[in-house]
Amino acid sequence: MTSLAALPSALPGSLPSPSSGVWHLGPFPLRGYALCILAGIVVAVWITGRRLVDRGHAKEKAVDISAWAVPFGIIGGRIYHVITTPEPYFGAGGHPLKALYIWEGGLGIWGAISLGALGAWIGARRHGVPFLDYIDAAAPGVAVAQALGRWGNWFNNELYGRPTDLPWGLTIHEWDQSAGHAVRDANGKAIVLGTFQPTFLYESLWCLLLALVLVLVDRRWALRKGQLFGLYVIGYPMGRIVFELMRSDEANLIFGVRVNVWTSILVFLLGIAIVWFGRRREVAVPREVASQHTE
Repeated sequence: MTSLAALPSALPGSLPSPSSGVWHLGPFPLRGYALCILAGIVVAVWITGRRLVDRGHAKEKAVDISAWAVPFGIIGGRIYHVITTPEPYFGAGGHPLKALYIWEGGLGIWGAISLGALGAWIGARRHGVPFLDYIDAAAPGVAVAQALGRWGNWFNNELYGRPTDLPWGLTIHEWDQSAGHAVRDANGKAIVLGTFQPTFLYESLWCLLLALVLVLVDRRWALRKGQLFGLYVIGYPMGRIVFELMRSDEANLIFGVRVNVWTSILVFLLGIAIVWFGRRREVAVPREVASQHTE
């Protein structure tokens, strides 16, 4: 069993990364990536339940609907990852079966949100919750889940930026993805590749900030149903584009630009359309004004 005390292995003046992302309890592996994803799901469901109550629905409905949304989201996230990064699975020397190895990392947020929304729509219909109520309630929790899920990339020593000598540079090890730990030299010491921009951390902080903004906007303004989710769809790509351009890992390109940047731009435009469509039907007003008109 790998000792947790062995996790930090950093260069002086840098942020540490784990030298192992998996621990064994007897024959059962515990993977940091999977635990971060699971923690994000649990927190998102809890937040969504509390926010559903504010919209006149039982908090237990969040669990019922998530039973549809989460599996759909995981499948969608994996499909997007495999489609946009097919080389490790279907390229030269690739292993097609590993396309199913979700625990090794590789969930594309765009696929997760798209297919997860479909699952949420099915679940909401089955459990009598208006779909727009659900996605507005879920939006801040989804952002928090992304913030927690990004720490799975830290455990896997992946999705980092360009080399840096900044004090918060992230130590990255040469990584054996299938084994879930750093490659070690003849002396048993984890091999360090260098220090890099911690783009996973930047994105995690951005998602937490986005979640806070969504909650504050929801409290301040009486938005049209669906508009808060639209603001999430606008806000996340704004940060993702910046962090994607900072990354140094190999990626498929379209016209010299990373695929995820193009996707982020399209999703950003979709978010604007969602918010604008709601605004055309009913202009958002401060909540205190809206409450005065209903008294």
